[in-house]
Amino acid sequence: MTIPGPNTPPSGTAASATRVVSRRETAPAFLFYLPVALWWGALSLRYRSCTLPTLANPAIRAGGLCGESKSEVLGLFGPVGRGVLARHVSATCHRGTSAAATAAVLIRRMQQAGFGFPAVAKPDIGRKGRGVRKVENRTELERYLAGFPEKHRVLVQEFVPYKGEAGVFYVREPGQKHGRITSLTLKFFPSVTGDGRSTLKELILADRRAGKVARFYLPRFSGQLDRVLPAGHEFPLVFTGNHCQGAIFRDGAAHATAALTRRIDRIAGEIEGFHFGRFDLRYESMEALERGEGFTIIELNGAGSEATHIWDAEMSLPKVYGTLFAQIHTAFRIGAQLRSPHGPKPTGPLRLLWLYLTELALMRRYPEQEKA
Repeated sequence: MTIPGPNTPPSGTAASATRVVSRRETAPAFLFYLPVALWWGALSLRYRSCTLPTLANPAIRAGGLCGESKSEVLGLFGPVGRGVLARHVSATCHRGTSAAATAAVLIRRMQQAGFGFPAVAKPDIGRKGRGVRKVENRTELERYLAGFPEKHRVLVQEFVPYKGEAGVFYVREPGQKHGRITSLTLKFFPSVTGDGRSTLKELILADRRAGKVARFYLPRFSGQLDRVLPAGHEFPLVFTGNHCQGAIFRDGAAHATAALTRRIDRIAGEIEGFHFGRFDLRYESMEALERGEGFTIIELNGAGSEATHIWDAEMSLPKVYGTLFAQIHTAFRIGAQLRSPHGPKPTGPLRLLWLYLTELALMRRYPEQEKA
């Protein structure tokens, strides 16, 4: 397996890891998250609200726990943040409007924003990399829009060519001027290399890691599994930096320097009502990232995001749950500090359930990742 990345530290490569897949990565999601749900319930009783974390980011719908609009969240960035934010536009796929007409609107807005193809199309509401696709030209954008749900918004973002991607989890306590980086995750995009004899399916199944999580890749490339790759030909298995899509995560806490913290702190400080969440960014080199330079932010996720370094296969289960429990407790604590009789109220349980079910239903309707 090839894992490209600028200035990849030895500890951050899959090849150097003693464990390439952990049991939690192959376990059913409900089983892994059961202790988390029980902890959430215990905190709900303690703080007398099961939706208190929705107050952690008052400016974001439901605090970013679920159902938030990506375009609205990105619109909260201040001048410093906009300077490192990937340019983007959005449009609604109206009923009765053709994909070609919607594409024309988006392309006109892309030109006005100063970027073109290739670009990244993604749903305005959603998570886990669902519906995210790189589009190389107008034809591919129209094809993507043709499969997009009507009456819902699509976001088109400039493609950031940096190979490095990271998730930076940030927390700032209410009333405090400065916050802190609590997690930094390095993300890698696996690929397989052809030998002139083996099919794509054989290469995936024979790979040290990919073979153990083949469920991520085989359905995605179902039309090409019998294809024999030429010797030396590198075939990317993942486009989006999401664990649920098969990207590889490594704990990058050692690279969360004071300089990077200051830069993220300044960007986050401009976002009114933001205290808790994860910046997803692409970076040019590890050295530049450690200086707080050479990166572009592609997303900001709120209370529903994870400190994604927990998916490092080498992390022990006690540390994983310790991280998750501490993160959830922080969200409840921030919500409790912001709760007041005359201030914003937590999103109601029924409203939150409706947002979650709506998002879940939408994710099932989004176009699948391109079978490249």
